[in-house]
Amino acid sequence: MKLPVPLRAALTVCMVLGLAFLYIPLLLIVLNSFNSSRTFGFPPTGFTLEWWQKAAASSGALSALGTSVVAGLCAMVIALGLGTMAAFAVQRYAFFGRTTISFLVVLPITLPGIITGIALNATFVQVLGPLGVALGLATVIIGHATFCIVIVYNNVQARLRRMGSSLEEASADLGATGWQTFWRVTLPNVRGALIAGAVLAFALSFDEIVVTTFTAGPAIQTLPLWIFNNLFRPNQAPVVNVVAAVLALLAVVPVWLAQRFSDDSTASRI
Repeated sequence: MKLPVPLRAALTVCMVLGLAFLYIPLLLIVLNSFNSSRTFGFPPTGFTLEWWQKAAASSGALSALGTSVVAGLCAMVIALGLGTMAAFAVQRYAFFGRTTISFLVVLPITLPGIITGIALNATFVQVLGPLGVALGLATVIIGHATFCIVIVYNNVQARLRRMGSSLEEASADLGATGWQTFWRVTLPNVRGALIAGAVLAFALSFDEIVVTTFTAGPAIQTLPLWIFNNLFRPNQAPVVNVVAAVLALLAVVPVWLAQRFSDDSTASRI
């Protein structure tokens, strides 16, 4: 179907305006990270690498980065295990309440982060607190895993739905055991979805701030929390700008990886 020229021109203008609205602020962050002025006036009065050097030497930012990486990796592993098992159970087996379970698994991603944070905080402090559970890195990981599971679940379930069950049935007909079918037939076909789900789960955990605020406690500071806490401090503002610029550039990586491994043609080549 060929669109009329005026309509194509209008759609092109809308697309350009939308992309500009999204990405010009990000470009300003990168530009300000080299701005020699602390006030970030525009246009920049000069360019310097001083803020990048200070960011590389900032113990607070590096410590927060390490915390975010550990929390993201642990939440990713939990989500990968639980989300994959839930997807296989719902997609490959018929049982009473399957639709309800699928709904309950997906529900956390639709809840506002502040609601999830308040609920988890109440659980950890009021219910589990008397049992010796204190807010810390472990509670942050659990909090992140609650919504990261949905990412893995949706990716794996979608791949299983497109894959169908004919290959697995053929493998069983040829005498393969359940584990042989899984390792030689099912896993190679869902591996791309697993990688994509894991990458997106890590990225989602790494960037999370609302749930982290309610589950971290005073001793734990992830990188998003460090950025928020130092954003309005005049001495730290240039360093925060550099960290934000780095994160904006690195955000391209998980998105590219997720798209690459989510593609069916790519999965078939792995």
